[in-house]
Amino acid sequence: MGRRRRAVSPVAVPCARERQADDEFMTIEWRERIKRVPGVRSGQPIIRGLRITVKDVLGFLASGMTVAEILHDFPELEEADIHAALAYAAGNLSDSSAA
Repeated sequence: MGRRRRAVSPVAVPCARERQADDEFMTIEWRERIKRVPGVRSGQPIIRGLRITVKDVLGFLASGMTVAEILHDFPELEEADIHAALAYAAGNLSDSSAA
């Protein structure tokens, strides 16, 4: 019998250097857009000084809203703000010991 070939996934897996570059970009990007301001929304992380929190954006996405719908409903937001909220959340999840 011949050897069975293992199926190769069509999805490219980034190398460690690419992942590190992506991580650095995400960190820089969200740090420019997301801050904690005492007295604004109870000190939760907010986007660009607006009264919209990272938690708000994550909730919108979790409820099934598309990025386009969020941007339509909140014209003061930019698409990069939504990506920054996701990067902030991902960074904080990877830093926690949550299971």
